[in-house]
Amino acid sequence: MGQFDMDIYSRALLETQNLLRTQVANFTFNLGFSGKFYHTGTEEEDEGDDLLLRSVDEFWWFPHMWSHMQPHLFHNESSLVEQMILNKEFALEHGIPTDMGYAVAPHHSGVYPVHIQLYEAWKKVWHIRVTSTEEYPHLKPARYRRGFIHNGIMVLPRQTCGLFTHTIFYKEYPGGPQELDKSIRGGELFLTILLNPISIFMTHLSNYGNDRLGLYTFANLANFVKSSTNLQLQTLPPIQLAHKYFELFPEQTDPLWQNPCDDKRHRDIWPRDKTCDHLPKFLVIGPQKTGTTALYLFLLMHPSIISNLPSPKTFEEVQFFNGNNYHKGIDWYMDFFPTPSNITTNLLFEKSANYFHSEEAPKRAASLIPKAKIITILIDPSDRAYSWYQHQRSHEDPTALKFNFYEVITSSPWAPSEIRTLQKRCLMPGWYAVHIERWLTHYPASQVTSCLFDPQKGFWCQLLEGGKTKCLGKSKGRKYPPMDQESRDFLSSYYREHNVELSKLLHRLGQPLPSWLRQELQKFILLVQLQRCGPAYGFVSTTILSRKAIKSKQGLANNTDSEVINVPVTG
Repeated sequence: MGQFDMDIYSRALLETQNLLRTQVANFTFNLGFSGKFYHTGTEEEDEGDDLLLRSVDEFWWFPHMWSHMQPHLFHNESSLVEQMILNKEFALEHGIPTDMGYAVAPHHSGVYPVHIQLYEAWKKVWHIRVTSTEEYPHLKPARYRRGFIHNGIMVLPRQTCGLFTHTIFYKEYPGGPQELDKSIRGGELFLTILLNPISIFMTHLSNYGNDRLGLYTFANLANFVKSSTNLQLQTLPPIQLAHKYFELFPEQTDPLWQNPCDDKRHRDIWPRDKTCDHLPKFLVIGPQKTGTTALYLFLLMHPSIISNLPSPKTFEEVQFFNGNNYHKGIDWYMDFFPTPSNITTNLLFEKSANYFHSEEAPKRAASLIPKAKIITILIDPSDRAYSWYQHQRSHEDPTALKFNFYEVITSSPWAPSEIRTLQKRCLMPGWYAVHIERWLTHYPASQVTSCLFDPQKGFWCQLLEGGKTKCLGKSKGRKYPPMDQESRDFLSSYYREHNVELSKLLHRLGQPLPSWLRQELQKFILLVQLQRCGPAYGFVSTTILSRKAIKSKQGLANNTDSEVINVPVTG
């Protein structure tokens, strides 16, 4: 307040609000206030301030910052709280309502990219539940702006109307007055209303003085919409509006974090002491029980490779992209990574083995770290499934202790939920082609690498100075009874189509097939041949062959491996 003829401005604001209510149901101006600037103008301007306050019940009100400072410049929550308390005391002193639950940050600062201290201070002082911004995910193109919910606060997309702080005279409108009128009458501003079920506009004090372009624009816009369309416009209080928005767009509830350094506007409203150098250059994504912890420790032996700091709950895994940790924001994530001593040569990485089969992780990771390399390990999915079952037994999972492996993997859809949950955790991560294709939807093939080495029996230990060794924990490389043949046969059949699809995928990517996959494909080829030949191959329903015999039958080189497998035949 306090920049020009506020008395006339205040009266015009009330008159225009009453006019707009004839065209927009319940229309009410929502006025922001920064109490520090109260009564800092001329005598006439100060009288205008007082007139507005005498009409305080005619408007809705929302808090700006006390001195209009950008929240991201405050490094701690307590400083923000102090500023907000000053503004709240001003509001209470002058009878300004403080219960609307809506606030706006100057210049979108702290809303997106998220400055968590702002969200916490807002809730603590004002009990804020709704805000708005033009910056998520980016200012342009405007049609892609979205909402999200973070830390209990609903963030709505805000639109622009072509009025800025310097847009104060009709004849001096950029491009001429006809450009403003064209925008109102069928142009950009009209289309904004037409194409967005909910629109939020924020103009500036200067737009309501001088030639009062704010009043001119919205009065004419409402009139044009009413006369040219069948649309019925209405206004809702901020909290009701936010609930309505997310009823219409429930898919926007979860945010999709992006790298603040990739957008100059975002970088300008992000704390200067923060750096994007804390983001990883590659991810080891799993799947679980394939040797990812061993790979993680071997990578750490390289002096230029640096992992995340350990988590008190999930140990060496951050588990950010696949679960609730994601909603804690990128500041929480980056706090797990040290500052590289050399950003050119040092490589930050993290290993979270449950990223592999996550529905959300690929999209979230690609949004935040689109240039990262993605590393996965592919072992025989049957062995992986059995290893997971044994892992659960070692952790005294009651279902794994009660039911044997075959009972778990062959359980029906009508089995108790705890069995089906364990079955899913055993089987689903082994759908390798399905999960890799999901990652390839968000990352180019050149950034996705599969480790196809054959696992050793046991693990190496790192040799330290003084002859000491550092080995994997006792839970790794655990010895347990071999898988029963009935389960092996079932899993070989269960994964057959998945393995065929994996072979096609690896061929398309130009990557070699691991030996376990070649062996499974050989079983499949032989099975098809036996089924085609029918009774000519024997008199029983099952033929026992060694790998050596299979390879001889396929015209391949002999192999001393004599493990037997069951091959069902027809006839």
